[in-house]
Formats: sequence, structure tokens, C-alpha cells
Amino acid sequence: MESIPASGAAAPPALDVIVPVYRGEATTRACIESVLRAAAATPFELLAIDDCSPEPALSAWLQQQADAGRLRLLRNEANLGFVGSVNRGMAEHADRDVVLLNSDTEVPPGWLDRLTACAARDPRIATITPFSNEATICSYPFEGWNDGLPGRLGLAALDRLFATVHAGQTVDLPTGVGFCMWIRRAALDQLGAFDEQAFGRGYGEESDFSMRAAAAGWRNVLAADLFVYHAGSASFGEERLQLVRHAEAVMARRHPSYGATVAEFIKADHLAPLRDAIDEARAAVSIDEALCVVREQRAKASHAARGLVEVRQLEGLLACCRADFTASQEALQEAQRFVRDRECDVSQLRHELAQLAEQRDQLLERVTALQGELNDKSTQLKVIQNSRTWRYIQALLRLIERK
Repeated sequence: MESIPASGAAAPPALDVIVPVYRGEATTRACIESVLRAAAATPFELLAIDDCSPEPALSAWLQQQADAGRLRLLRNEANLGFVGSVNRGMAEHADRDVVLLNSDTEVPPGWLDRLTACAARDPRIATITPFSNEATICSYPFEGWNDGLPGRLGLAALDRLFATVHAGQTVDLPTGVGFCMWIRRAALDQLGAFDEQAFGRGYGEESDFSMRAAAAGWRNVLAADLFVYHAGSASFGEERLQLVRHAEAVMARRHPSYGATVAEFIKADHLAPLRDAIDEARAAVSIDEALCVVREQRAKASHAARGLVEVRQLEGLLACCRADFTASQEALQEAQRFVRDRECDVSQLRHELAQLAEQRDQLLERVTALQGELNDKSTQLKVIQNSRTWRYIQALLRLIERK
């Protein structure tokens, strides 16, 4: 593996911003440019990891940025996938906190300062996730929104509303979300890196880490005063569904309570007041933005209605499954009764067979005894037949027959 350092760092970096790169030149350039131009007081080093990209133009552009001293470039000789690349990046500097950033994200000015300020509020915070348009449980305007950056303010102006309305606010999360996630080095030292063997190319690794952190007494939190744009799923494309299903299976085995914990968090809707406050702030900016909020609310209602239909469909499917299960249980009970009856029959037959075996053994003993008596009689007869008396009697009987 080749490491290409950037030149001329102005101050000792407090953390590493790690951007694994595989494909998507346009989104990657937008991501990295946003990091480089985002004003921040927090010193950092940008580590871009070229994970054996199949796009020569993208690799060449990354090389140009490294040569210009704008970032540090790490090259993987073979494709390691997202988890392997992230682990390599996190291992570069053992004394630094890290921020994992997907190559299809864009960050606003001051983003790192707010992340580090959030981290400073509690030394037991292991992971920090910001709001985003596509961030599962940390999504705004609502979870399930998939129409890009909400409204028409643009990323910087929208983020300023988050920074103002929710200044310094945090909410505990059941899991961090890996599109943009700050991780404390002390937590990495205690818990270890992401599990590359279990999660392969990606998806689920940050949830596993978050659950391990929570079990060890760490916190996973939302930085409510930060919004990061996320294009969504650009790194995996069509492979995404397969990776998600694999991750869900691994999480279910390792952390049986994970699904219920996340479902309870969503049901409780802890982030609703925060989302509502941003809606109000946006609506106050302009009529045009207020109309955007209204459209998003309608989309949310439509999404909820679709979700309700899906829930009812699932409830119907669950009812059918329960009916099938009840029928299966009854069939199983009948089969168990049949087996018990047959076991009784088999037990009775075994008893009868044991009795017959005992009678057979007795008969065999009697036959053996009779055979012995017969042999004795046969021997006695032969002795008699060979005696002189027997020969005289036989001779007398012949004489009598002649007369």
C-alpha cells in the first residue's frame, strides 16, 4: 500500500477527516472541495483513501490534490471496501480523533468546530452524527425523505438555521450513522476498529461499533446544530440492498435488541421537536421557503400514509402467519399425540417380545435337557445291544421263530 503525504501543515492536526473513495468523480470532488473550503478553527488533516478506484480520472485528480498539499492520499493496492479503507485511515494516527465522511457528502462552514464542541461537552461521547437529508434516524425533514437538499436556501444557509436554532443541543441516539460520524480515539482504543471480517465492504459496521460502545458505557449522540448534505448510496449502487440485508442478519445475531431499540427510538420520535423548530425557522425566511416546507409536510404525510398501508399489509401478513402457525401447532400436537401412542404400542410390543424371548429361552433349556436325556438313553441302548445277554436273547428269538 502506497502512502502519499501532503505538504506544509500549518498546525498540529487535532483530528483526521477520512474520506474513502472508490468511484464517482463529480460527487467526490464536491465532497473534498467542501471540506477544504469550509472555514474551521479546528486543525485537521484530510485523508483521502483511493480504494483501487476503477476511474483513472478520479485517481489522477486525487493525486493532483495530494501533490498540491491540499490532502494526504493513501492508495490501496487492492480494493478493501469501505470498512477496510476506514480502518486503514483510523490506524494512521493513534493520537487523533477521527471523522468518517462518505465521498458523496458536502459539509458546511464551521462543521468541524461544532462537532468538536459537541465532543467536548461529555468525555463519554463515543460517536457524533449530524442531521442530514439522508441519514436514516438523523434525517431532515423526515426519515424517509429522498429528494435531495430540502428547500431552496442551499446547504450553507440551511445549516446556519440549524446552528442558530439548535446551538449546543444534543440528543442521545441508539446508533451513529456512518455517512458523517465523529469518533473519539479513546473509544477506538477501548473497543477496537470496525469489524471488517463480519461486515465486508460496508453497511452495519458503524451500528455494531455504536452498540459495542453503548454496552461499554459510551454515548452515541446527535449534534443537532449541524446539517451535512448526503447524496446517498453513491458508493455501493446496486450492491446496496444485498449489503444491507447481510448487515441486518449480522446485527440480529450479535445484538438481538438492536432492531427493537431503533424501532422504539423512531416510534418515540425524539427528534420531532427539533425538526419542527427548523420548519418554523425556514418558513419565517420567505414565502417561497414556507411553500417548500408545506410541500415537505405533505410528502411526510404521504410517506406516513404509505407506511401505514405497509404496516396494515404487514399486520395482515402477520395474521396469516399466526393462523398458519396455529394450524402448524395443532398439527404438531396431533403428531406428538400420535407419536406418544405409538411409543406406548412400541413399549407394549417390547414387553411382549421380552416375554416371548423368556419363553424361548425356557424352551431352549428344556430341549437341551431332553437332548441330553435322549443321548443318555441312546448310549444305554447301545451298551445293551452290545452285551452278551442281548445277543443270547436275539438268538433265542430267532430259534423260536423257526419252530
